[in-house]
Amino acid sequence: MGLARDVTEEVLDVVDARDHVIGTATRPTVHQENYRHRAVHILVFDRGRRIYLQKRSMTKDNSPGLWDTSAAGHVDSGENYRAAANRELAEELGLPLDSDLDELFKLEAKPATGLEFVVVYRHHTALEPIPDPVEITEGRWVDSDTLNRWLGEHPNEFTETFREIWSIYASLHCAS
Repeated sequence: MGLARDVTEEVLDVVDARDHVIGTATRPTVHQENYRHRAVHILVFDRGRRIYLQKRSMTKDNSPGLWDTSAAGHVDSGENYRAAANRELAEELGLPLDSDLDELFKLEAKPATGLEFVVVYRHHTALEPIPDPVEITEGRWVDSDTLNRWLGEHPNEFTETFREIWSIYASLHCAS
């Protein structure tokens, strides 16, 4: 696929503590200066109610080699959260939007999220993801029980953001 973009060229909105845009900066500057910014995470489920997990490429600047949500990424400057989620599904997993995205919840920008406001979506698909090898080392479908055991036994194999997202998701009894 090779759809990954040059991250040094990405321009992101810089936001205040209430998620209002106050400026723009390149992705490297946003991270170096610890500016608040926006991101999306998508939990993709199949008809068997299994979640698709991605193992982040070793070339990633944050959490390389760790398991994460199905797809995730920054919200580009001028883009809204939903558009970013649709773009990330296509870029990272080769998935066209074949059903509506369900907006689940929003995480506040804090050190644990890399100062990102994160909107989390759920997507159901009958299609098999085609992971972008630049972004993703490995992908796999996992049922909730297996995932919960894996998280309990090896939490450090997952990104901090994923652990928080899955904890909230499970507590909301949304595992469908």
